[in-house]
Amino acid sequence: MLIHGWGGYLKIDAELRTPLSQKVCKTLIDVPLIARGMGRSYGDSANASTVLQTTYLDHFIAFDVNTGIITVEAGITIRDMLKLIIPHGWFIPVTPGTSYVTIGGAIASDVHGKNHHKVGAFSQFVLSMDMLLGTGDIVTTSRHQLPDLFYASCSGMGLTGIIITATIQLIPIKSSIMTQTIFKTSCLEEAYEAFENQAQSTYSVAWIDCISKGKDLGRCVMMFAEHSNTGGLNFNLKNPINVPIYTPAAFLNKHLLAAFNSLYYIRAVHNKTKNISLSSFFYPLDAIGYWNRLYGKAGLVQYQFVLPKENGAANMKTILAHIASSNSGSFLAVLKQFGEANNNLMTFPMLGYALSLDFKMSQKTVNLLAKLDSLIMSMDGRIYLAKDALMSQNTFKNMYPHWQEFEFVRDKYGAVGRFASAQSKRLGLA
Repeated sequence: MLIHGWGGYLKIDAELRTPLSQKVCKTLIDVPLIARGMGRSYGDSANASTVLQTTYLDHFIAFDVNTGIITVEAGITIRDMLKLIIPHGWFIPVTPGTSYVTIGGAIASDVHGKNHHKVGAFSQFVLSMDMLLGTGDIVTTSRHQLPDLFYASCSGMGLTGIIITATIQLIPIKSSIMTQTIFKTSCLEEAYEAFENQAQSTYSVAWIDCISKGKDLGRCVMMFAEHSNTGGLNFNLKNPINVPIYTPAAFLNKHLLAAFNSLYYIRAVHNKTKNISLSSFFYPLDAIGYWNRLYGKAGLVQYQFVLPKENGAANMKTILAHIASSNSGSFLAVLKQFGEANNNLMTFPMLGYALSLDFKMSQKTVNLLAKLDSLIMSMDGRIYLAKDALMSQNTFKNMYPHWQEFEFVRDKYGAVGRFASAQSKRLGLA
């Protein structure tokens, strides 16, 4: 079966092994493979010639509605969890920009959200995991039990073993409504200042215009939000409106992008506060099914990087100027504030600011991202593995200094030769 990541780039013909239960998993690891959930990583991190599909490992094991501690199988999605937990007054402590992500994928990618500056990444709230090792053993790992396996597996991109179940601490909420305030900034420096001034906000994110030049370079529409205390806990996720076909390659072009960016910025009302639904704030793109088809059959590359806080604004402006001058603007450009890094061996976040960009796949994009890789590496930044499709082995090993320790842990627990992906091979991991 031909599979690919959400970007639609780097397709591979794969054998899909789909266990119906946890017990069956042990019989399916006789060849090198990688676990795969919803396939929402953008590049090739869940691609391999043999894939263990976790579709049916999607059961709730236990949920304490008084403490907010929940145990689930790794194949269950955030979307399905929300339907259960929100009516009881609980929420996912850290969520990515889509609800179509499995819990196993969230841990393996150690996803971050709009609140990293306050609480860190997803793994901060993982209490323990049961994992199938390359040896065939199923073990429990946590910060106190096999901690080296825990810190390698959280952000380990599925390369240490197969996550079978996870126990997670949820956060309490009183409402399914978010109170959001919008700020407009005319340049990148103003946006960074606003992030610092609003650092007490639980959630913060900025849309950034990465095509404008001159005085408009880096202008932003920023959103700061809190969980409301009123409005009840009713929660209904609407079915998305699907994009039915791949659009022609010329559909998304620089003229449409420039028009959209100008309209979006003009329509935003500065310092406006309003109540919006939880799904509208966290998962706006989930309302459009198969939105990746808008980029055409060649697909897209999502590129996310983080730069250290020191000299962050100046360095980010250098990168934005490079993108703008290339005439390869991104249709989705999202800026987030990050807090301190955690102890995971392959952690992506660091104290600073992260930018996510979407580019139509083309040779021009490949050339641009190669230049950006060099720039970001020179700035001591890092590229996110869950969205990577093109990073070189040299770039990876410079950006992830603990990769050798990661390989040592993999070897210790029998993962080498058992769990591998197209990405891990490209990056020079065993």
